[in-house]
Amino acid sequence: MTRSTRMHQLKLAAALLCALTAGQVMAQAAAPATKPGSGFLPPASSSAKVIDSIHVVVNDEVITKNEVRNRVAQTVQNLKARNVQLPDQTTLERQVVESMIVERAQLQLAKEMGVRVDDRRLDATIGRIAENQKMSVQELRNQMEKEGLAYGQFREDIRNEIMMQQLREHEVDSKIQVSEAEIDTYLAASKAAAAERVEMNLAQILVAVPENASPEQIAARRARAEEVARQLRTGAEFGKMAATYSDAPDALKGGDIGWRDPDRLPPVFATELRKLNAGQVTPIIKTNVGFHILRVADKRRLAEAAANEPAVVQQTRVSHILMKPTPTMTAADVKKKLLELKEKVVNKTATFEDLARQNSQEPGSAAKGGDLGWLEPGDAGPEFDQALSTLKPGEISDVIESSFGFHILRVTERKSEDQSAQKERNAARQVLRERKMQEGLEDWMRQVRDRAYVEFREEQ
Repeated sequence: MTRSTRMHQLKLAAALLCALTAGQVMAQAAAPATKPGSGFLPPASSSAKVIDSIHVVVNDEVITKNEVRNRVAQTVQNLKARNVQLPDQTTLERQVVESMIVERAQLQLAKEMGVRVDDRRLDATIGRIAENQKMSVQELRNQMEKEGLAYGQFREDIRNEIMMQQLREHEVDSKIQVSEAEIDTYLAASKAAAAERVEMNLAQILVAVPENASPEQIAARRARAEEVARQLRTGAEFGKMAATYSDAPDALKGGDIGWRDPDRLPPVFATELRKLNAGQVTPIIKTNVGFHILRVADKRRLAEAAANEPAVVQQTRVSHILMKPTPTMTAADVKKKLLELKEKVVNKTATFEDLARQNSQEPGSAAKGGDLGWLEPGDAGPEFDQALSTLKPGEISDVIESSFGFHILRVTERKSEDQSAQKERNAARQVLRERKMQEGLEDWMRQVRDRAYVEFREEQ
């Protein structure tokens, strides 16, 4: 396994942990880059040092030529691993630089808005990445160092991934609303078409149109999309065309966006995709972001997972006391304090409710004696699920740690309910949210890119 492929897999694992569906966008609203510098200055000899210099300024930060050079090398390895034909060097560098500009602009906005990822959350995320790779964090670190990868840089890359996801959630996801009437309409249509439901392995090419583009700019971008479509009709390889022409974030993966349920895509895409067989491409699709061409690499029927069977869900009524370390109270002190509170409840010298009101650092539940209400598996994260699975009503957990701090949990009661109808509506709500998030995220990402001050520095 190559070094860059290994890093790509680890970053992908992180993205899956961090992302909601918003991390899986059909298209990133990225305006086409103006002409970057003419290339890289190679070292005079194999032992000479490459002098770094500024390649592009993004607002008040710079991207250096060495940063671009390293990203290009990683991208080449990733494209080769996917068996995607490489575009020419100038085009590849342009695509890489544009991707870095969009990433840098988002990170700057996240910092301006006060988005922070503390070491505790970062460590928890890396711990889950290591677990998914079936190794400990130390083993992960050892493996990376063995392959010549900088663990410190890896940590910062993951921190940036989390920051950008948090920003997207705040700017896009939190503003999406789905009405009950929309759910009713979707369910009626979905049931009528259930027998025909499929999912598709998709790739895309996006020729982006800048925000507030002039008619001349729109015409030029359409002409570019039509040229791409012409080359595809005459046998050009889709992956190479994506890596060469696409302005989407998946361009440097040959346009590959993986398996998707058309119902979860904006209707303008779904309508065209349902007409296609495997191997075919859509005509040019115009959206407010730009011009899209999609390819169906493969199709398969969606598994109908006993849709009519009752969905019996166990619910647990839970109370908790949350405490967080402070500059004057270490994590060890917090754990000791929580164990002391547990002992008071067990010895009946105090009630859980009173201790929660006096000590819990989550105001909402503290005011209710620590009551979190009814929880289902997955509602509060794996740490809660694991602890609750071993408790009987009335019992209190040992101290558990989550991304919020340290807790002790008490199970008040349990019940099982058939939630088939509610489960169906929740699933429909999520599908509709994903559709709207796709569209909203495209607009937002284009705005972030278009509003950034970008200055390319010519080769010196």
